[in-house]
Amino acid sequence: MASNLNWELYRTFLAVLTEGSLSGAARALGITQPTAGRHVVALEAAFGQPLFTRSPAGFLPTEAARALRGHAEAMRSTAAALERAAAGQGDGMRGVVRVSASEVVGIEVLPPVLAQLRRTHPELVVELVATNRVQDLLQREADIAVRMTQPQQEMLIARRIGETEVGLHARADYLDASGTPRTLADLPQFALIGYDTVTPFVREATRKWPFWKREAFALRTDSDVAQFAMIRAGCGIGACQVGIARRDAALVRVLPRAFAIRLPVWITMHEDLRGNRRCKAVFDALASGLDAYLASARA
Repeated sequence: MASNLNWELYRTFLAVLTEGSLSGAARALGITQPTAGRHVVALEAAFGQPLFTRSPAGFLPTEAARALRGHAEAMRSTAAALERAAAGQGDGMRGVVRVSASEVVGIEVLPPVLAQLRRTHPELVVELVATNRVQDLLQREADIAVRMTQPQQEMLIARRIGETEVGLHARADYLDASGTPRTLADLPQFALIGYDTVTPFVREATRKWPFWKREAFALRTDSDVAQFAMIRAGCGIGACQVGIARRDAALVRVLPRAFAIRLPVWITMHEDLRGNRRCKAVFDALASGLDAYLASARA
C-alpha cells in the first residue's frame, strides 16, 4: 500500500460517505464528479479492496470503509486545526476559534456572548458547533467546548462555571385549557414533551422520576431546541433550562419543588492551547458570559 496518500483522497472518501453518491460529494467539495470518482478509485487501489458497493441507490460503504471512517474523521479534524492555527499567525487578535456547545446553549445562550466578543475583537472568527454530541477536543474537533458534564480526559484545561437548573415548563394558555398538575402523579394526564432516543440524561431522570420515560411522551424529539419550541408553542409540558424559560413571559414553571435537575456547566479546551491568545480570549469571554447567564437565572 502507498504510504504517501494525498489527504484529498480521504476528504473525498468522507464526502462520499456523508452524501452517499459521487455527485453529492462533488457538489459538497466543489470538485467535478469524475475527479471524485478518481479519488475513490485511487484510495480503493491503495487499500486493495472496495470501499463502496455501487448500486442504483448510491454508494454504500463496505465494512472496510466503516472501519476507516473514524481515522479519516480524525485526519479531517487535525487538518482543520492546522488551518485554524495557520490563520491565527501574525500580529493582533485574529484567526479562527471553533467552539462546541449543546444545541440549546449554542442557540439560546451563546450568541449575545459572541456578539460582545466580536465587538471587542472584530478580527476573530468563531465557528460555533451547536450539537448534543460531545466533540473530541483531543482529536481537535473543536478548540473549546461548553459541557454539562465534568470532562474526564487528561490533557484538557477545564473550568467549572456553576450550575444550570432544568425544570418543567408550559405555556400559561396550555395550562389554562388543560389544567395545572398539582403533583407528579398528575403528569401522565397531560401532553408531555421529551426525547425519542433514550439518553443518559433521560436515564438519570427516570431513576428519580419513573414517569419521565419515552413511553410517557406525547411529543418526542431528540432536539433540545425543538423541545423548547414545542413548549413555547403550547404543545404541552416539557423540561428546559429555567434561565432560558424565564425570558418568555408566557411560560410557567410547573411543580418546581418536585422536579428540578441541576447540571454543572464547564468550559474546557486542550492544554496545548493554553498559550494561544485568541483561544484564551474566547475561553475567558465564554466563562464571563456563562457566569452572567447563570447569575441571572438565579436572580
